[in-house]
Amino acid sequence: MKEALVAGFGEVMLRLCPEGKKRFAQVLPGELQATYGGGEANVCASFAMLGGKSRYLTALPENPVSAGFARQLAGMGCDTGKILYSKKGRMGIYFAEHGSNMRGSNVVYDREGSTISLLGPEEYDFDSMLENVTHLHLSGITPSLTKNAFLSTLAVAEKAAEKGITISVDLNYRKKLWNWEEGTPKNVLANRCMSKIVPLADIIIGNEEDASDVFGIKASGSSIESGVLNIAGYQEVAALLSAKFPKAKFVAVTLRESISADHNNWGGMLYDCKAKKAFFAPLAEDGTYAPYQIRDIVDRFGGGDSFCAGLLFALNTEELSSPENAIRFAVAASALKHTISGDYNFSSRKEVENLMKGSASGRVQR
Repeated sequence: MKEALVAGFGEVMLRLCPEGKKRFAQVLPGELQATYGGGEANVCASFAMLGGKSRYLTALPENPVSAGFARQLAGMGCDTGKILYSKKGRMGIYFAEHGSNMRGSNVVYDREGSTISLLGPEEYDFDSMLENVTHLHLSGITPSLTKNAFLSTLAVAEKAAEKGITISVDLNYRKKLWNWEEGTPKNVLANRCMSKIVPLADIIIGNEEDASDVFGIKASGSSIESGVLNIAGYQEVAALLSAKFPKAKFVAVTLRESISADHNNWGGMLYDCKAKKAFFAPLAEDGTYAPYQIRDIVDRFGGGDSFCAGLLFALNTEELSSPENAIRFAVAASALKHTISGDYNFSSRKEVENLMKGSASGRVQR
């Protein structure tokens, strides 16, 4: 199997959070903890932490905050040499407040006028940016920012497809975004734009809401509000996505049951489009689906991105590449992310494989 170089194209932001699970009203005016985060950047960072080769593609302003981000990502082993720096725009910001028990987490975006939202596809050298890349990862977040950001995402996807590069797309619908065409409902705009990008995808990824929000494809018997999931229904969702987008080889779905902000049941499904077969993880000893019960969540932001990174790493690693192993690895990687603060999954391949083997006690490793 050829060594993979996974590139991600999208927006990264400065992330500002109150300490622990405090509320903004408790700490402001005062200190917020600053890190970085963004869907595609999270995937590239996590992929590199697992031991793979990744490259992050974006557009950023020329300033010390952007330089700090590039240094951190490069220090994790991700290639940042193809980032486009511009005198236009700024780095976006997102403020994240962690929930607790029955109080949900909250995100406030401050990303209008970010560099990547201002630049059109003509300002990128996608041929150079995709040099030696074997896999391009995209999400539905960047196209939701502006028309320019959508057109740039579509252009890099088309260039990758032209070059025969494998493409994965995380649908990642965000209800607070998709505001750039006045008078058009958010879900209608998302459907129109993603209907141009997703047909280019070899791997489609989403959570229990994305297929419904973007394409109107729903799992029967599930209630997102109450945290009830009809697991078998997602095989139907995947089959419908596969029929709608025939280029896809796999459809992956994360399965989150939100008992509370601190307690989630977590698992996933990988649907093999050619075999028309679904693989679930984790499994009990009798082979039935038995999700990880994550009872004391440290930070759920980036959980879906860590799933994407784990899935792409497994599919590009020969001994992990079977659908059964790939979904097990992806779910275990993302379960570990829930124990780590920040957007990035600072987990190693060995730690993920230990969890796959059942090592979930949290014992000290001496």
